[in-house]
Amino acid sequence: MAEEESNPESGLMARQTTGEDRVRMVTRQLSEPRTANWIASEAGWSHEPTKRVLGRLVNDGILHRDDSGTHTTYYPDYRRQAMQEAMRLRDSGHTVEELTDRLAEMKTQIRDWEDEFDVESPNLLRGTLVDETLEADEEDRRREIAREWERLQRRIEIVGFAIREWDFLAPTTEPAEAGS
Repeated sequence: MAEEESNPESGLMARQTTGEDRVRMVTRQLSEPRTANWIASEAGWSHEPTKRVLGRLVNDGILHRDDSGTHTTYYPDYRRQAMQEAMRLRDSGHTVEELTDRLAEMKTQIRDWEDEFDVESPNLLRGTLVDETLEADEEDRRREIAREWERLQRRIEIVGFAIREWDFLAPTTEPAEAGS
């Protein structure tokens, strides 16, 4: 109960959702492959039931399972996630012009970081951390910028897709005819 008092959101989530719901919520947010233990921990649920849910999500094609490493990992179908996010953007009430402006802002931000740090990627920015003259707060800032840069790169791809496929992503009210 002490943890719930110190973090009311975690207590609320645990009280209002089932373990399976929490596993599904965690897996929807994955941006990189994770182990069942990591997912169980994030969901606040035990390992074995988490593995059963993950197995069902794999069977349903919602997650992929990778056994090639030292630990089995699970990751979402990034194409499905991107398509769903593009549809959410299309249905959000934003105009294509507003999304185009947002796309330009994200690209400008990345160009600003490229100019500020004289690097071309988030990993090259991380490589600047070897500079022993950097203060700890500047190292933290660069790590955070590298993470945000990667996030913006993913968003640029999705927003760009939504803009390119604006008409295709429009909600339809008529069912498609078979054989058309």
